Formats: sequence, C-alpha cells, structure tokens
Amino acid sequence: MTTWLSPAKLLASTLATLTLVALLTLAPSVVEVEASSDLLSGREPSQPGFVASHRGDKAGAPENTLPALQRAIDSEAQFVETDVQLTADGVPVLMHDWTVDRTTDGNGPVWAYEYDKLATLDAGSWYAPEFEGTRVPTLAEFLAIFAPSTKRAIIELKGSWTAEQSEIVATQIRDAGVGQRVLLASFDIMTLKGLQDVAPALPRAIISRTILGDPAALAGACGAVAIITSHAFARDSPDIVGQIHAAGLAVLLYTLNNSESWASATSLGVDGIITDKPDQLGKWLNSESSESSEVESASG
Repeated sequence: MTTWLSPAKLLASTLATLTLVALLTLAPSVVEVEASSDLLSGREPSQPGFVASHRGDKAGAPENTLPALQRAIDSEAQFVETDVQLTADGVPVLMHDWTVDRTTDGNGPVWAYEYDKLATLDAGSWYAPEFEGTRVPTLAEFLAIFAPSTKRAIIELKGSWTAEQSEIVATQIRDAGVGQRVLLASFDIMTLKGLQDVAPALPRAIISRTILGDPAALAGACGAVAIITSHAFARDSPDIVGQIHAAGLAVLLYTLNNSESWASATSLGVDGIITDKPDQLGKWLNSESSESSEVESASG
C-alpha cells in the first residue's frame, strides 16, 4: 500500500530541498537545463500568453470535479490545470486542499481515506444544489475525458512525493497516450527530481512564489522546462521574465482573475496565465489583440 510521507520524512525532504537549492544557487554553472518542451513553445514574443483554467472551470462548477474539468476543456483555455493527491491505498484523485472538509461532506485528510470511502463523498452540494452527488474524480477519470480533446494540461502534484508514488501518476498519463500534452508541476524539487528519474520524457515545471538566485539553477535541479510563479513577484522583479526566457524556460503566472492583472501579466511577456475565469480571459485577450491590430492598421 502506498502512503504519504510521515511528518519526519516530509521535514527531511524539505530540508534536503532547501540544501539543494542553496547549493545550486551558489554553483549554477554545474547545472544543465533541458531544452524547452514543444508543449510550451510556438508563441512569438509579440503574442499574448496562453490561458490555463485553474482547477477546471471553477467559475461554473465545483473545482476539480468532472463537470468543472469538462467546462474547462470546452472553454477558451488552451490548458486545463488540476491538482492530484494520493489516497491511502495509492489512487490518484483530484483535490487541492489537504483535507476534504471544504469541498465535500466529509472531513479529514485526503491521504487518510481509502478510495472506496472517498468515492462516496458528495463533492458538489457545497457549490450549488444542482451538483449534488458529484464525486471526487480520479486522475484516470479526468484523463478519460481529456484524452479525446486537443487541450493540454497542467497537473500539480500536491505536497512531497516519492519516486514510486510519482510513477503511479506517470504511468496513468502514459497509458492514456497524453504524455506530450501534460505538464507535471510541483512546489517540491525532490518530487520533480523523482519524476525526472522515473519519467524523464514527461515535461515538468517548478512552482515557486519567488525565485532566489539563477532561474536556470532552480529549473536544472529537476529538469524543469518552465517556472510557475506569482504575479506579485514577476511584477516587482521586472527582469525576471527575461532571465527565465534567457535560460530557455517558459514562465507562467498564477492565479489572475481581473483585467488589470491580465494587462500587467501580458505586458511582462509571460507565456501563460492561470485563471479561475478562462472564458473571460480568453475574450479579453481576443479583444486586446483586435484593438492592437486596429491601432497598427491605422498607424500604417
């Protein structure tokens, strides 16, 4: 049976991660960063970044449920973002919080539930009466509706994972035939390093609210092709997007939900924006693109 890391092991993993980051920051020259994946390439500098729908389309359905994910697949978004955790018996399920309390009628941590018990929880009534009876989906169920689409996905592994645990997710992604359309992401460098060992062909992204030192060193620690960071950090560090791009990496910002932040992110030249409002952002980007074209035509 696959289980989550104990608090002691989690602390050890965190300390190891901090040590690794410190060493890489002091000696970035030893790091080799993999070439950026085709998954994130193709955007010209003058073009707006792609739209990534956060936890499915939570503006219209309960987050990280199949209705929300299907809405995101059908939306203006190019990417669907979701979160994965393991149950006590090693089944990957989609949920953001450590506990089931906020988004189901159950209580307690996700990792304490075996899947058969978790599958009985109501994950929709809290959102609206029409979603009563909606269940916590498995990763396999999401991949089943994602595979026939042309969309891409960002799948965040919550918390710290061993290489063995990460391989469960990697295997399901490969079996679904969507490995070239999925970006695996985590805040935890050791989780991503484990993924690099067991599934080197699957693109990875490191999530970091701020970036200390050389972005290439941070990404190189786990073979990441992208860095996902906060809008506040990118806005207040005007050279960071250029530094990330100079390292051959993509940069994504989370989680932006209004036109002011969208305009700021676009002006920074980021490659993608994660949002709770994919349709609104898509329409805003189309509108801004049309206005720019009109201005260029008038000036020409």
